[in-house]
Amino acid sequence: MNFSYWELKSWFTDVDFTIIGSGIVGLNTAIHLKKNHPKSNILILEKGMLPNGASTKNAGFACFGSISEIIDDLETHSEDEVFNLVKKRWEGLQLLRQNLGDDSIDFQQNGGYELFSNNDDLFENCLAKKATINQLLNPIFKENVFSECDNKFNFEKIHNNYFSNQFEGQIDTGKMMVSLTQLAQKKGIKILNNVEVTKVDSDGMIEINTNFSFKSTKILIATNGFANQFLKEDLKPARAQVLITKPIENLHIKGTFHLDKGYYYFRNIDNRILFGGGRNLDFKTEETAEFGLTQLVQNKLEEILKTTILPDHPFEIEHRWSGIMGVGNQKKAIVKQVADNVYCGVRLGGMGVAIGSTIGKELAELI
Repeated sequence: MNFSYWELKSWFTDVDFTIIGSGIVGLNTAIHLKKNHPKSNILILEKGMLPNGASTKNAGFACFGSISEIIDDLETHSEDEVFNLVKKRWEGLQLLRQNLGDDSIDFQQNGGYELFSNNDDLFENCLAKKATINQLLNPIFKENVFSECDNKFNFEKIHNNYFSNQFEGQIDTGKMMVSLTQLAQKKGIKILNNVEVTKVDSDGMIEINTNFSFKSTKILIATNGFANQFLKEDLKPARAQVLITKPIENLHIKGTFHLDKGYYYFRNIDNRILFGGGRNLDFKTEETAEFGLTQLVQNKLEEILKTTILPDHPFEIEHRWSGIMGVGNQKKAIVKQVADNVYCGVRLGGMGVAIGSTIGKELAELI
């Protein structure tokens, strides 16, 4: 790269904090660093034209875990660990709303629902453990979270009853990221897009686009599912495929919905249905950091739309995309110092909307 004197002086000289990734975690980290170190020079480097990964590609669920997910987590985590996971997600959602305001993210608390297939006993298992889960979460919400409801949306090929969650909400993901970016820029934080970081050294040297290096006092990695390039942690990418319909006249569905232990999820947005999931159909193929769509998953999403979600409504698919999450054997995010001058906040486990604000704050407070 043949930078000018002015470019080198303004962007790559005397950098205090360099953050890799301009997603939810990266932007929140920068904002909290600026609050704690108001005179610092902060630079965010983003590989994509827009925040690459999941931050601008998620479904916009303001959720903290369906009842079957929480029960499943209790098989591999202690009660205290599960309690703290839900608590952090709930507190993260409140921090997001507080930082940006409900109007700027189009927050709507329409409630969440979990649907169950007719051919398994998952509903009965959840029903049997409902009181226990509500009791576990009572110190957070001060009342019951999960309750039964009938099939008021007239879905087909599911159990006649499903669980509702009065505290679950939804946001406009695009508005959230625009607001976060504008907030960071107002604070004097520099953001450079289409910049690929190719190497990070523990002494603070950063190489970009394979042929230019500069020094930063501290480096913070916030690339979630792409972080294996820089880290050796229990972390792997997980691709999620999504589609959205054209506007549907007289759409009666309102809320956020989980199906098949959360491997499928859908919601209303702008009189459309946004529907994603299906990586459980082929975990190996979807364990990738490559964006893309597969016939297997897309066909299944359309089939469920036709037979279960919109059986009596004609619809057309308008757009399809994919995002990359960061997952691991444990649900807890990784927020730690990994070298003398290098830190990370990764492995959000598909809960970036819920915990991204909190993880960014925690990462900033490590410094």
